[in-house]
This record gives sequence, C-alpha cells and structure tokens, in this order.
Amino acid sequence: MIDVIIIGAGGHAAEIDEYIKYSQKNTGFEEFKIIGFLDDNPRSYSFYRFSAPYLGEIKKHKIIKDQHYIIGIADIEYRKNFINLFKNNGAEFISFKHCNAYVSESAKIGAGTIIGPNANIGPNVKIGDYNLINSRCSLGHDTDIGNLNFISPNVCFSGFTKIGDENMFGINVATIPEIKIGSRNKIAAGMILDQNVGDDSVVFYRYKEKIIAVPKK
Repeated sequence: MIDVIIIGAGGHAAEIDEYIKYSQKNTGFEEFKIIGFLDDNPRSYSFYRFSAPYLGEIKKHKIIKDQHYIIGIADIEYRKNFINLFKNNGAEFISFKHCNAYVSESAKIGAGTIIGPNANIGPNVKIGDYNLINSRCSLGHDTDIGNLNFISPNVCFSGFTKIGDENMFGINVATIPEIKIGSRNKIAAGMILDQNVGDDSVVFYRYKEKIIAVPKK
C-alpha cells in the first residue's frame, strides 16, 4: 500500500478523497492510504468530510521521505506553483485512475495525472504530467495532451486532437478530429472547436458569435 498526502483541502481534494475511497471499496484493492491533507487555509478542510486529518499549511510542509503526493488543487497556476515547489524539494507525485474509468491498454499516462469516474481514454492516447481529466470526459483515439491541463466534466476530444500545456477547458467543450490547441488557453464552456487555436487565447461566444481573443503582447 502506498502512503499518500493530498495537497489541498478544498472541493477538488474532497473529490479525489472520495474517488479513492470508492475505488478501493468497489475493487477490494487498497492501493493507497491517505495520510492527510495540506492547505494554507485551515477553514477549507472543515467544509468537507475527509477520510484523514489536516496536516497543516502547504508552504510549511517538509517533504517526507518515501511519501507520495497527489495534487488536489484545481486552479492551474496554484497547481503549477505547488508542484514545482514540492518537486524541487524531492517530492514524488503519483497518478490516480478511478475504477469506473476506461483506459485503453495502449494509452500512456504521465505522472501526477488524475482520471475521474466514467472517463474514456481511447487507443494510443498520450496524456502528459499533472493533468486533471474530470468525470465523463472522452479522449478519442490518438489524442495527445501535454502537461498541467484542466479538463472539466463532459469534455470530448475527437481522434488525433493535439493539446499543449496549461489549458483550461470548460464543461462540455468538444473538438472535431485533428484539431491542434496550443498552450495557456482558456476555452469557455460549451465551445465546439472546429479550427486550431494557438497560445494564450480565450475562446468564447459573444452574442452567438464564436470569438477567439488573443491578448496583445
């Protein structure tokens, strides 16, 4: 059994906690033992029924040797900052796949990635490090995803979609096949991406007209 500390004690951490408990209860296989939760705001911990104690502030935590970590924070910037902080101090992150997710045997999943319930990960899919693949997402065959992406529930990537790093996809986003999306984009809920998107853009609807807003540099 692997001892795990979850970084974060808010809503996303509560979801991961319940995912792990549910998977272990329904498979009978106890892969992880959650030791506790870290959060710079102690009040966050009190809002949920966690399975393990509050261990203190994230920034004051000293990495424990032979301990493993899961990032339980949804915000991309905070995820990135805390992952870098912990990795630089020798922390080892692990991935987690919900027992009700389907993951093809030919798919490759990087370190620190979370795959939620009822997700579908198709053949030859490549998922990088520290991605959040929420519940009911579908990643079509040969989809290639970089690092540190936040993929909301019900997102559907068609086959051969290629995605960079640090993107945020809102609920119900979909792509047509072979779409390419760069890095650090924000894709609003409900968008159907039928053209490529570069870097540092916001894709949203304005008065029923789809807009790709690229900030000036």
